[in-house]
Amino acid sequence: MRDKKMMFSGVLITIGAVGQIILAIVFYDPEGSELRINIGWLILMLSGLFGWLPILTFRRFGRVEGRGYMRTSALVDRGVMGIVRHPQYLAGVLISIALALITWHWLVVVLGLVAAPIYYLNTYDEEERCIEKFGDEYRDYMKRVPRMNFVLGFWRMIRRRMRAVTAS
Repeated sequence: MRDKKMMFSGVLITIGAVGQIILAIVFYDPEGSELRINIGWLILMLSGLFGWLPILTFRRFGRVEGRGYMRTSALVDRGVMGIVRHPQYLAGVLISIALALITWHWLVVVLGLVAAPIYYLNTYDEEERCIEKFGDEYRDYMKRVPRMNFVLGFWRMIRRRMRAVTAS
């Protein structure tokens, strides 16, 4: 059942994300609100960080088994993974928001409203798999690091570092 659910959500995300990208290219209007467009570009750049940094973080700290960077044998809770538990799903949500802001076309907004919630909902299935793989260690990680709230994640990371400095 889980595989069918993931396949269905994958199809919907692909339609939403690829559709958004294609329509964003077609309907891009540089004459729109400069503030809105610039905020969209900033969010798009932020999504790039959350999308790419996990690859480096997993390869460096995850004791990767095989070719895929996601095939870790160690729970990674540092770097971007110490800020949010699902940075690449967060990247997908941020891309959906960014493209909607950049184009402000109703079709791009609608496709973003399809893709973004599915990215978020997929984190629940991902967490089930991580709990199966890492058990209580992952449950403890869930208590320390927010699912996708990167503002709270940054705040918690800063507090952890301040406590570590104060303790030493």
